[in-house]
This record gives sequence, structure tokens and C-alpha cells, in this order.
Amino acid sequence: MTQVSMTVNGMAVSGDVEGRTLLSDFLRGDLHMTGTHIGCDTSQCGACVVHVNGEAVKSCTMFAAEADGAEVGTIEGQANADGSLNVIQQAFQDHHGLQCGFCTPGMVMSAAALLKDNPKPSEAEVRAYLEGNICRCTGYHNIVKAILAASGQDVSSIAAE
Repeated sequence: MTQVSMTVNGMAVSGDVEGRTLLSDFLRGDLHMTGTHIGCDTSQCGACVVHVNGEAVKSCTMFAAEADGAEVGTIEGQANADGSLNVIQQAFQDHHGLQCGFCTPGMVMSAAALLKDNPKPSEAEVRAYLEGNICRCTGYHNIVKAILAASGQDVSSIAAE
């Protein structure tokens, strides 16, 4: 067993993990942060995206021990301080960017990373950035629209697919 300590959503946490424990499993199993979804265990779907030291990471591809000492952000930490939805989450709701919701945490976390690096992405840039996230319900159009709206861009001219 290895002792790991990290800051998750601004809170210091620690725990004992086996060397093979994935960050996604540590977050879900040890810290009970079940918003980080595990969809494929092969880094294909993106449902497990979290931020590690400010970078979007598929947490099923990283060992918990690799995050020792890191700042980790999960979907649980995305809401505003008063508990209301942040601008990205609200845009997903307003523009119907989710259906079953399984991919939504990873999509929101990916969107947050994209908008941090590129505050006004084009539709093509959003689509290219989300290439590592799979949604089996929405067809992506409303997800892209939600991310563009969250960036403050007018999406009224984007036709529905």
C-alpha cells in the first residue's frame, strides 16, 4: 500500500492505495466522488475526465499515486460557491446538451479545460477538442452549442441538426 495525499476540489485528502489503483477508482471508491464516471476503462469515452494541476486528464489512465501532491478538480467542484450551476453546467441545461447524463461530467470537465485555454473557440475547434469524449445519446450538436454559449458566443444562428 502507498499513502497518497492530494487536494481535491480545494480539500486536502489522503488515503492508502495499491500501486495499481487508478485515480478514477480512488475518487469514486475511496472519496465517494461518483460524478467521475467510468465508462470504458480504456480511455476511449472521456466520461472520467478530471483536472490534474489544471490539465484535463482521463482519470482511468492515471494511477492515484501519480496524483500524489496534485491539485485535482472533479465535476463535484464545478458548481458555484452557492451550489448553483456554473456557466458551463447551466449552458448544458439551457441548450439540452445532455440526455442520459452519463457522459456529461466528462464533457463539462473537457469544456472547462477548453474554455480555459481558448475562451472563444469556433464550432470546429469545439468539435475537434471533444474528439476524445463519446456521447451515445445526443449527436453532439447541442453539446457543442452549449459550450459555445458558455463561452459567451451567440448561438441563435446555429441550426439544429
